[in-house]
Amino acid sequence: MLSWLADQKIEEAMRKGEFDDLPGKGKPLELEDLSHVPAELRSAYKVMKHANLIPEELSLRQEMLTLTDLIVACQHDGERRELRKRLDEKTLRLNMLAAQQDWNSNPSYGRYESNIRRKLTGL
Repeated sequence: MLSWLADQKIEEAMRKGEFDDLPGKGKPLELEDLSHVPAELRSAYKVMKHANLIPEELSLRQEMLTLTDLIVACQHDGERRELRKRLDEKTLRLNMLAAQQDWNSNPSYGRYESNIRRKLTGL
């Protein structure tokens, strides 16, 4: 019953043209790539991201994945070396955070660490 009522309200608003001037009308949706976030953490990640509360380690991991993809696609040696240097810097920073926060003693980190490492290294 509630679903039917919602559909009726939406159809009525469409007939009145209430959706005609919405921002982004006619443009494709920008879907966010969340492949770097474990499935069970994606909702929390999105809430935190929209509140500008993303922990540094998550943004570092996302940047590392992007850099890894760029390195694979790069065809110029000089540019590839620069991308690898940036990836090494991000990796070092992530390792420093892991040491500071003692992630190795955290059981959750232990469950995901191998998946994270595999995704970042491609091995």
